[in-house]
Amino acid sequence: HGRVAMAAFVGYIVHENGWRWPWPLSTSLPDYSSFEGLSAPAVWDATPAASKLQIILFVGFLEVWSETKFVLESDGEKHYMRGGKPGYFPTFDLGKPDYSSGNPLGWGVAHPVPFNLFDP
Repeated sequence: HGRVAMAAFVGYIVHENGWRWPWPLSTSLPDYSSFEGLSAPAVWDATPAASKLQIILFVGFLEVWSETKFVLESDGEKHYMRGGKPGYFPTFDLGKPDYSSGNPLGWGVAHPVPFNLFDP
């Protein structure tokens, strides 16, 4: 919940200071003029449903990834409620594939991602 709250706060600050992406948000919103003069909560209301769904699914994926026992054990960690480090986010590199699990990919994911979200 803390990471989500921090991301929401950063989004609020970005909008209130007028920072924008250099490309269009979507084909239905070619520029940011529809958001001018709106508060941050009103911008969320004006965001297309498909964009909201994409944001929610991405955050949901990150939450599921950080809570999955297999992923945590691949990093040599435990869940924070079972003696692991609070705030630890597992890496996206699951090491060498293990094809004995019956999964044709070996990892259980489409491919390893070459970056980590936890770097103390």
